[in-house]
Amino acid sequence: MSKAPLFEICVEGVDGAVAAQEGGGDRIELCASLLEGGLTPSFGTIRAALKLCWKPIHVILRPRGGDFLYSDAEFASMLDDAREIARMNAAGIVIGCLTEDGRIDEARMKALIAAAQPLSVTCHRAFDMTRDPEEALEALIRCGIHRVLTSGQKSTAVEAIPLLKKLNQQAAGRIIIMACGELAPDNVAQVVRETGGTEFHFAALKPIPSGMHYRNPSVGMGGTELDREYTNTVTDPDLVRATIAAAHGA
Repeated sequence: MSKAPLFEICVEGVDGAVAAQEGGGDRIELCASLLEGGLTPSFGTIRAALKLCWKPIHVILRPRGGDFLYSDAEFASMLDDAREIARMNAAGIVIGCLTEDGRIDEARMKALIAAAQPLSVTCHRAFDMTRDPEEALEALIRCGIHRVLTSGQKSTAVEAIPLLKKLNQQAAGRIIIMACGELAPDNVAQVVRETGGTEFHFAALKPIPSGMHYRNPSVGMGGTELDREYTNTVTDPDLVRATIAAAHGA
């Protein structure tokens, strides 16, 4: 590769952002609720992360889990969030809106880009839910999106190497293809080497037991797995470091 790969670390909350920076990540995608694939964090969380981190922070703008077909009220809230995040001087936003027939919603994407000026804009994995990835990529280029986060419409980047390579070739410098999908020290070098990409994205997470001494065995905050209330999932700076080191051996 002529250019060293750049690594974006997907994190939940302020502590995750600090850990990603400590581990050597080049950029941070700041989210809430990674269990739902990442939701918009609170403005307080964004401000705290910007205060504590010098690495660029891109904030996901996703008001709920589920699909990427938003109501008018949801979309209005996304526009307000985009404007406020721009006022906070984050480095970028991460967005994705689809039409009901599985195409990029170009009108809404352009409106969000305008609201977030002058921030960098990434399309998140809504792209992976489109009916035709090549058509969707051209739509994002027309919108003026800077990069697209994709696992190549597969569960893992390794499975999607052929499509990721093809998308990089199609992009031809017009948009950045940022590959993701369970990247780890044992596979990241292969993905870097075989896709021809320059940017990669992963979450280096590990579960740790809660520090709570008192534990109510009779109630949980969601679902039926009560033990989950007393297990926290955190960004592991050592795993960030190990994954980046493995990639540099590609």
